[in-house]
Amino acid sequence: MMKLNKEVALNHAKKDLASRLGIPESEIAIKSVEDVEFPDASLGAPIEDEMAAQIITSGWKIKLQVKGSTYEYRADSNQIRLCDFKGENQIIFGD
Repeated sequence: MMKLNKEVALNHAKKDLASRLGIPESEIAIKSVEDVEFPDASLGAPIEDEMAAQIITSGWKIKLQVKGSTYEYRADSNQIRLCDFKGENQIIFGD
């Protein structure tokens, strides 16, 4: 599997959000992309019934904005997760 970097993770997040919302990527604004130390291997955004290793994981918190609404993605070199979308965390890339 390909290792992610900040730019690739951001592009995946924008593509995912555009497809979820049914809008062109050009309507998505990048609010912020921060380097973050997450508390566990689920990037602090576990999916239902997931067991995550309790190990500090370096990655990125990506905030995208569409028409006043902010959407948060979390990523590291192996995965990208969408946080609290319609009340659920989702893995959009990786295992």
